[in-house]
Amino acid sequence: MSEPVFLDVGGREVRVSSPDKIYFPERGFTKLDVVNYFVAVGDGILGALHQRPTTLERWPGGVVEGARLSTRQNNRGDAFYQKRVPKGAPSWVETASITFPSGRPADEVCPTELAVVAWAANLGTLTFHPWPVRRDTPDHPDQLRIDLDPQPGTDYADAARVAPEARALLQELGLDGFPKTSGGRGLHLYVPIEPRWDFVEVRRAVIAFGRELERRLPSLVTMSWWKEERGEKIFIDFNQMARDRTIASAYSIRPRPQATVSAPLRWDEVGDARPEDFDVATMPARYAEIGDPHADMEENAYSIEPLLTMAERDARDHDLGDLPYPPEYPKMPGEPMRVQPSRARHPGD
Repeated sequence: MSEPVFLDVGGREVRVSSPDKIYFPERGFTKLDVVNYFVAVGDGILGALHQRPTTLERWPGGVVEGARLSTRQNNRGDAFYQKRVPKGAPSWVETASITFPSGRPADEVCPTELAVVAWAANLGTLTFHPWPVRRDTPDHPDQLRIDLDPQPGTDYADAARVAPEARALLQELGLDGFPKTSGGRGLHLYVPIEPRWDFVEVRRAVIAFGRELERRLPSLVTMSWWKEERGEKIFIDFNQMARDRTIASAYSIRPRPQATVSAPLRWDEVGDARPEDFDVATMPARYAEIGDPHADMEENAYSIEPLLTMAERDARDHDLGDLPYPPEYPKMPGEPMRVQPSRARHPGD
C-alpha cells in the first residue's frame, strides 16, 4: 500500500490513507482521486450538506466487481450506511442529534466545513445522504424533495419529460424547484420551504403534489406504492420525505462503475442532459466553469399551505387518505394496510 498523503483542506490537515487504492477499476480512479474530486467541488458539496445531519454511504473497498451494499435483510455486504458518527472522529467533526422512526436517538455527522467531507471520503464515503433538515430544527424539514423515479421500461428521458410539468404545477402553487440528476436514471427536484411543518405534514404535501401530477399526466406518472401496479411510468416516491429516508446529495458520487455523480442542473439543461455525462472526471471542470446551479436555492423559502389544502381537498372530495409507509416503520395513524394488492384477502376469499 502507498504511504498516506496529507491535504490542506480549508486550513485543516486531512490524512488520506492508501491514496493509490483503486476505487473505480473501470475508470482507474483512486481514493485520492475521490477526495480531490470533493475538494474541487467544495462549495457545492458543502452547500448541499451544511448543518444537515448526514448519513455516510461508505465503500471502503471501492466499487469493485461483486461488491454490494449491506441492507436490513443482509448485513454482510462490502459497503454500508454509517448513521452514527464514527468512533475516533476528529474533534472538528461536528454532529447533529436526530430521532429515528423507532424513537431511538442518534448523533450523526453534521458537516460544517469542507474538511469534514474530505475526512469522510477518506473513510470510503462516496454518497452523502443529508436529512432535509438543519440541526437546529431536526423535526421540521426545510426542503421538500420530489423524487422522479423511473420504473422498468423508462429512463432519464421519461423523467425529464415529466419535470417541466412538475415545475409548472409548483409554480401554479407559488413554489419553485431546483433540479438535479440522481446520478442514475432519475431526477430530483428540491423545493426550499419554511421549516414550520413536521415530517408527516411535508410527506402529505408531496403525496398531494404527486396525485395532482398523476391526474394531469396519467400515462406518464404513477403514485402506486406497490411495484406491481406502477407499470412503465415515473413513480413519485413520496416516502423519500418520510423521517430518516434520504436522497443522495448534489455532487455525491454514486457507486456505479462509471463513477457518475448527482449533478445540479439549470432548468434549460434538463431536457438535453445525460446522467452519464456527469462523473468524477467531468464535474470539476463543469463546476469551475459555471459554478453551482443551486447556489441561490436558499434565497426563498416557500409555504406548503397550498399543497396541504390540496391534500384536504383530496380527502374530502375524492376519499384519498394516507399511503403506506416503508415496511420498517411503525404503524402510522391513518395509514392503510401494508399489504401487496395481489396478496390482499378480499371478502369471500
